[in-house]
Amino acid sequence: MLFDKVLIANRGEIALRILRACRELGIKTVAVHSQVDRDLMHVRLADEAVCIGPNPSGQSYLNVPSIISAAEITDCVAIHPGYGFLAETPISPSRSRKAASCSLAPPPT
Repeated sequence: MLFDKVLIANRGEIALRILRACRELGIKTVAVHSQVDRDLMHVRLADEAVCIGPNPSGQSYLNVPSIISAAEITDCVAIHPGYGFLAETPISPSRSRKAASCSLAPPPT
């Protein structure tokens, strides 16, 4: 298996779809969430969850250092950006010291 644990850097239905696909493939998941999203379904269903900041998406879901830190502390080997949010702001693997050796996003255009 290529990945054993993936951080899902999105929320809501997009995160649920990624989570379901990972489960079908036997991949563990880590959900990130803002403070107000802690009770969302994808957070409850993920194998692990990490709060990455307050409600404004610029301080949570778009906060690349927080997402990389979440990947590092949970030993994720990849980050799935979902749709929107980080899919439009790709994470460079070089920004992480040990985790998130790759991003599952398409290459920037």
